[in-house]
Amino acid sequence: MTGYWVIVFFMLAVQLLFVLSDHSPEAKASLIPSKGHLFIGCNIMIMVAMVTAEMWLRSASQYHKQAVVVSGFVVSYLLYFVLEPFVDGAQMTLMMPIMTALIYYDQKLLGYLGVFSLVFYGGVYFGLERILLNKPLLEFLMVECVFIVFVVMAMAVITRGREVREQMEQLTKSEQGLMVERAISDKLLKIDALTGLYNHKTFHEYLDSLLEQCESNGLRLQLALFDIDNFKRVNDIYGHWVGDLVLKEVAAKVGGMIGLNDFAARYGGEEFAVIFTDKSFHEAYSAAEQLRLSISAMEHPYAGGKPITVSIGLCDYQHGYGKEMLFRKTDHALYTAKRSGKNTVVTASTTFGDDNVRSFA
Repeated sequence: MTGYWVIVFFMLAVQLLFVLSDHSPEAKASLIPSKGHLFIGCNIMIMVAMVTAEMWLRSASQYHKQAVVVSGFVVSYLLYFVLEPFVDGAQMTLMMPIMTALIYYDQKLLGYLGVFSLVFYGGVYFGLERILLNKPLLEFLMVECVFIVFVVMAMAVITRGREVREQMEQLTKSEQGLMVERAISDKLLKIDALTGLYNHKTFHEYLDSLLEQCESNGLRLQLALFDIDNFKRVNDIYGHWVGDLVLKEVAAKVGGMIGLNDFAARYGGEEFAVIFTDKSFHEAYSAAEQLRLSISAMEHPYAGGKPITVSIGLCDYQHGYGKEMLFRKTDHALYTAKRSGKNTVVTASTTFGDDNVRSFA
């Protein structure tokens, strides 16, 4: 309706300037009550139609499209009656309802309006214009042809618009599919296929980033290395498929017990790594001990019902350690845990010496 109001006010302003101009005595005569009934009456009816449509739109909860179409149809013909005596080609105002259907992208509505406009203008021509104004038949035929051409072009615009929309939807779906495939591929590159934890490469990428935060922002970090005790014996006695089940269940337990800010990965073979962040060393030790106890309490009927235990080495990162020192201390703590009876948590602060350095990159 805003567009209609703009058109109506613009036309009223143009009419006022036209009537007040010195070059249009016929237009000035339209202000004389005895000669300007149609001119003044049409303008009044235009305002009544606009106000009625506006009230309809503001009060009714439905049929908004119908209100806009009906008001546009009424206004277009009233404007035509106002302009036709003074402006050549005033019939173009009769295209406003068709433009409304084009704005709504409604082919069905466009077809109805096209047929109705053809029939209605035929009635206007043969009932008024041919009798009162003696307009030639050729002008009527030209206006009807313009209606048909305009409707056909509007149909083509709507059809092409729908084709473009479908192409855009297909393109969007294709891009979404590619994004999903890329996300899945990226996840597969980061996740260990057997356990569902992060893999060795992703673990080191994440650790490198965290160590930078430790050095620059003082982030607290602890590294724990887990090793399943006597895992080779499980494989030898019960088979590798049982060993895989044990790895999956231990990994599920570790992944389910760590905090949201912690990071768990399968480091290799039967060994797991957990990075604790934003914890004190005492909190990290308690978390590691709780993990050890929970894993040892798990039941494994397919492995003879015997408990599966883990040995854990834990190190609190100190400023200036660097990655190599952190792994050296954590690995030495794990080695001590394995040699001191297994199924235990040993911290780097209780071990001595820095031997048994492993490759970790």
